[in-house]
Amino acid sequence: MNTKPLLEVDACVFDAYGTLFDFNSAASAARSELGEDWQRVSDLWRQKQLQYTWLRGLAGHHADFWQVTGEALDFALATLNIERAGLRERLMDLYLKLATYAEVPETLRRLKATGRKLAILSNGTPAMLEAVVNCAGLQQMFDAVLSVEEVGVYKPHPAVYGLACTRLEIERSRICFLSSNAWDAYSAKAFGMRVVWCNRYGQAPERIPATPDGEISELSVLPNLLASVPG
Repeated sequence: MNTKPLLEVDACVFDAYGTLFDFNSAASAARSELGEDWQRVSDLWRQKQLQYTWLRGLAGHHADFWQVTGEALDFALATLNIERAGLRERLMDLYLKLATYAEVPETLRRLKATGRKLAILSNGTPAMLEAVVNCAGLQQMFDAVLSVEEVGVYKPHPAVYGLACTRLEIERSRICFLSSNAWDAYSAKAFGMRVVWCNRYGQAPERIPATPDGEISELSVLPNLLASVPG
């Protein structure tokens, strides 16, 4: 995917989990309890977490992301036959303290210095997002931290992406959306946002509408892609 500088971008809106915050860091922090199973737990936990959001959205059975995250963890632990007293509670608590990816604080600082609006747009509940943002010391970086709970449906429903336009009062074509989840990046582009896919894990391109404007492997290169000052 050819990544060219993006012009006339007034705001950068970030997905949270997997883009700013490392969802693997919860299970990794519990290696003393999980041992060699930690990565398998993390992978299955994340897989089911996303599947449950999509299935609940299609069925019209919405539950907030904290509940979905807990149910996905229950599935992962049961599938891998892991039963240890207090482990579920520890992992759920660690999910509120996820580490940022290494380049995130400096990237946000550089973007903030340009005068652009910065926001998070996430499946997470307001309480979950407040916890990870505060834990990372990023409270002053964002003009808005937006949760799907405001519209009652998960990504990739168009109402979620529209929430960013409404709250920031910026046209979709002047918002750059960042996600490491390919399905999220492609869906935001189909909605009409400018999109840079942060392909941290070297995934193949999706076969859904529509192709993002660019692809990067980490967020540190983003400030250089935003060639113009905000309008």
